[in-house]
Amino acid sequence: MMDESLCGGLPPEICEQLSIEEQIIKIRLEKRRFGREVTIIEGINEREFDLKKLASTLKSKLATGGTAKNGRIELQGDHRHRVKKILVDMGFPDENITIID
Repeated sequence: MMDESLCGGLPPEICEQLSIEEQIIKIRLEKRRFGREVTIIEGINEREFDLKKLASTLKSKLATGGTAKNGRIELQGDHRHRVKKILVDMGFPDENITIID
């Protein structure tokens, strides 16, 4: 997943864990036309994670529609707290995930 020169000779699993812990993920709600709500997830590094695959996983777990584009994931509806719990269960650190109200 990562280039070894970026890790300074660390084992790949430690390097991957460090890259996960460095990310600051922001989850916010956006109002669209006709009062529609969209949950926006930003801050996940596209080079290390497949955003389309992650979006697909979130969509299936939340039973909602959505997309991954412009370096962020958009989900239909207000799923801020459920998304945070799912991301923590997937291995992202709880303290690095911020819900913006």
